[in-house]
Amino acid sequence: MKTELNTMPDVQGRRDLRELPIQRVGVKSLRYPLRLMVAGQVQPTVGTWTLDVALAAEQKGAHMSRLIAWLEALEMRGTVLTAETLSVEISAMLTLLEADAGRIEVRFPFFVRKAAPVSGLHSLMEYDGSWIGERQGGVTRLTMQAVVPVKSLCPCSKEVSDNGAHNQRSHITVRAELRSPQGGIDWTELLRFAEDNASSELWGLLKRTDEKWVTEHAYANPKFVEDLIRDVAAAVDADARIGSYRVEVVNHESIHAHDVHAVIERTR
Repeated sequence: MKTELNTMPDVQGRRDLRELPIQRVGVKSLRYPLRLMVAGQVQPTVGTWTLDVALAAEQKGAHMSRLIAWLEALEMRGTVLTAETLSVEISAMLTLLEADAGRIEVRFPFFVRKAAPVSGLHSLMEYDGSWIGERQGGVTRLTMQAVVPVKSLCPCSKEVSDNGAHNQRSHITVRAELRSPQGGIDWTELLRFAEDNASSELWGLLKRTDEKWVTEHAYANPKFVEDLIRDVAAAVDADARIGSYRVEVVNHESIHAHDVHAVIERTR
């Protein structure tokens, strides 16, 4: 068997004559186990992975199976994906595929145990997260992203109404590029940029005393989508651990048939 494998042709390794480099080629939509560090504890989850590398103009194909082999090794070692380990692992992936540039993106659900604001009752909240690692020209860029559901209350509705105001679920997406792998941000910290600046944050389980608090707290903190995104972006901008960032807010309007959204992004 060993002799047969050694004599089988390496088609991907042949020379291509079209002289067209490929910026990104690899695998996507691959579900594989993943370990995160959330609030100081290791949390198992499932990631949806996109793995790719740059392909030189003269190279016919990439060794796709090596991408799966890299991912399998990650799982077998029990690697916890953090800024530091991602920085190391993307270099290892490129070495395995004999490539100079490449990209890792993985999307996953993660959970945070939260205490209700009055009763203190504990429950889990689910969030969507992403790690993105890119390496090109000897430089590695690491980005983390979280999608955070919150509550927003309309200032205009509150101003013109004698009783009450309309409010809706909002989703805030915070994407932050880290200045250093050693200056990582915990996932719970990334969430706070959004939750601290919403009309109210959300909880998985609330008693009536908690519902009263959430209703009154939101009513006291009305925000247009413009207010919400500016407050979140200002908090992100002030964190010295973050370089470039992008914030998007989507309000799922409760009295309209459409959503409203806003985006702030900064490169630095």
